[in-house]
Amino acid sequence: MSLFGDGLDAAEQKTFTRPAPKSAGAQMRYLVKRMKGTKAVAQLLRVSQRTVERYVKDQIRKPRADLAARLEREVKQRWQPQVRARARQRAASTGGIVIDARARLGYTAPVGSTDQDRVRHLTVALPPQYAARLFDAREAGADDQRLRQIAAEGLKEVYFQDGGRRAGQLEEVRFTDIEHLEFEL
Repeated sequence: MSLFGDGLDAAEQKTFTRPAPKSAGAQMRYLVKRMKGTKAVAQLLRVSQRTVERYVKDQIRKPRADLAARLEREVKQRWQPQVRARARQRAASTGGIVIDARARLGYTAPVGSTDQDRVRHLTVALPPQYAARLFDAREAGADDQRLRQIAAEGLKEVYFQDGGRRAGQLEEVRFTDIEHLEFEL
């Protein structure tokens, strides 16, 4: 499970203008249309092509729990790609991204300062360049650790250093033990 990747997906899904298909048949028909054939959908969902065809014709209505979860995930990943792209573009160019997190945050600083980790609940608006870096890294297949590092750099600049007005000697922010994480575009 990718905490940051899933959080970014959820933020994109909040921008949808229409709800995604709910029934298994409607979801399957959407995927077949989007992927141009039942064979590709069958391979994607790890079921037989005949099973996909039966869902499309509403001969099967209730999928197993694991298939239902895969089906919903795949539909949501492909639903309204232009709306997603516009939301990402807006966040990366002008809007930025808001991160709401309850996690253990600490930092590396010069000797003599209080750099003790502690649990903090922060809601911080990160500038557009951090939104762009997060989305670009996710598109490039970055792991959760890399996404966490980018978010920590943003929190360092915006929250801890206040855009350069304080904590100028701050070297690194540690972002661990995440209890809650949510993004807003």
